[in-house]
Order: sequence, then structure tokens, then C-alpha cells
Amino acid sequence: MMSNLVVREATSKDTKTILKFITDLAIYEKAEHEVLATEETINNTLFAPDTHSYALICELDGVPVGSAIYFFNYSTWLAKSGLYLEDLYVSPEYRGKGAGLKLLKTLAQIALEKDCARFEWSCLDWNTPSREFYEAIGAKSQDEWIGYRMTGQTLVDFAKN
Repeated sequence: MMSNLVVREATSKDTKTILKFITDLAIYEKAEHEVLATEETINNTLFAPDTHSYALICELDGVPVGSAIYFFNYSTWLAKSGLYLEDLYVSPEYRGKGAGLKLLKTLAQIALEKDCARFEWSCLDWNTPSREFYEAIGAKSQDEWIGYRMTGQTLVDFAKN
């Protein structure tokens, strides 16, 4: 019997599964302590009527095995939207069965349907298995760019008049 991989849009019924995948990814990235998301906050953001963020669930024979969370950004130089993949996660016991590839291909199709100029994501520099996978499918690292971030009290202090 062949296994059946299906990618579908996530719904609010997937909130608990999405939180588990987010937490599992954070554990893998050695940052579990940074996860502040809850079922309530995920439900109130990903599934709000005015959301700007979206999620896909990949199922193998009806069992959720992975997810992708994404949003749309904008390239001023190209005057076109882009699709940004925030999180891609496949449970370790299901890796190597095509779930990650199927999620990425689905996202690429969404990017083309939405006339996006780019499909982008970030990967930790030490995550060699993921980097090798991305390069094997033709993705190119953007080594000339350095990411910057402001969070917490730094963000609050900076935003003050």
C-alpha cells in the first residue's frame, strides 16, 4: 500500500498541532525557552479574519507530520510581493518521506499563483542537513545579507518618542 502525502491549508482545528510543531522546532533549534506562543495566541493570529500569516499542514495517511507557516512581503526594487517561509517543520520520524519537499513545492505554487517575485526563508547556519536539502533543490543562500532584529525592551525603548 502506498502512503498518501497531502498538503492542505491549516484551520483553527489545527492550532494544537501547530503549537506542537512550533515547540518541537524550537527544541531542535535549542530555543524552546523563547516560545511564547499558546493555542490561544496562535488561534487569534493565524486564524483571525484579517490575518497576514498562513499555515499549511502536511499529512501522511491522515496523520499530521509537518507544517509550514508563511506570510507575504514586498520587494520595492521589483515592485512585487514575495512569499516568506517563517517555519518549516517535519516530525523527525517522518523525515525522508517527501513531506518537506511537498510543503516547499506547495509554497512555490502559491508564490506563482500570487505572482510573487521571490520565495525566501532563513536557516540557522549550523543546520547542515536543512541547508544541504535546500541547496539540493536549487535554493541559493543569501550570504551577503545580515539579518537584524529588535525585540522586547529594546524595541519598546527605541519606539518611544
